[in-house]
Amino acid sequence: MQKVLIVGEHDCKTLNPATAKCVTCAKTIPDAEISIALLGGETSGVAAQAAAIPGVKAVLRIDRAENEHPLAAVFAPQVAALAADYTHVFGPSTSFGKDLMPRVAALLGAPQVSDLMAVESAFRFKRPIYAGNAIVTVEADPARKLIATVRVASYEAAPATGGSATVEVKPSSAALPSHTRYIGAKSGSTDRPDLQTASRVVSGGRALGSAENFKLLFSLADKIGAAVGASRAAVDAGYAPNEMQVGQTGKIISPEIYIAIGISGAIQHLTGIKDAKTIVAINKDGEAPIFEVADVGLVGDLFQIVPELERLVGG
Repeated sequence: MQKVLIVGEHDCKTLNPATAKCVTCAKTIPDAEISIALLGGETSGVAAQAAAIPGVKAVLRIDRAENEHPLAAVFAPQVAALAADYTHVFGPSTSFGKDLMPRVAALLGAPQVSDLMAVESAFRFKRPIYAGNAIVTVEADPARKLIATVRVASYEAAPATGGSATVEVKPSSAALPSHTRYIGAKSGSTDRPDLQTASRVVSGGRALGSAENFKLLFSLADKIGAAVGASRAAVDAGYAPNEMQVGQTGKIISPEIYIAIGISGAIQHLTGIKDAKTIVAINKDGEAPIFEVADVGLVGDLFQIVPELERLVGG
């Protein structure tokens, strides 16, 4: 039997869909027994959500005051201690997982497979390299514990209901680092969906010309319930914050629909959206590379097209 521990991502209120995608991945491992670990100040609410995911046997709550804010340096020794009884430890390939899982691997002296996108056997996986232009098969030593991040763009989320996992509060006595502590967080408040898990994304490029013009995208996104992203060129130009960047050095996403506005389609950007179900491109350059991958393309001036789209979808 393979015992798989998934480190759940959450905000103490809602379980991030990336966790359910990790469950889908883990269920493809032959003879897998799946547990979800939740670290936080008080995790009873998200524990109930995790327990309802079909295929999960146990949910482990690690509630400590120090866990109220997710810090990788604080979480890592606790996850490493909890991992003793497991053959695999998975986390999502989100910012949370990419920060945490390498620390866990280092503490355990264990190998890590990053961005695994398909399971061939318990210790044999496929993962992308070269900005997703090639897929390699990697095999880990079955005699050692395996740490991995799951490429959430490659998996559908497991159903949110139907499961009946047990929930257990696990005391943690792991020594925590004294050199890292939570000071505060600053972020823009928005009611829009999370970019990494949104089913609809509107994204803008350098052609928008300014941060002020990005308000066109925010307005359209609010009308259709979409998250907002940006190309690296737009981020580098200062039109959008770094957390909105989509692409090889930004977020890898897999929405149902991706609307690329004023984005030429550099290979680094296409790496981040290749798993999108439908790609819509709006660009005045009919020869832009984005049209080679778009399911729907519209050649024209975005400053005329976007307001008209908003008018149409706004009823």
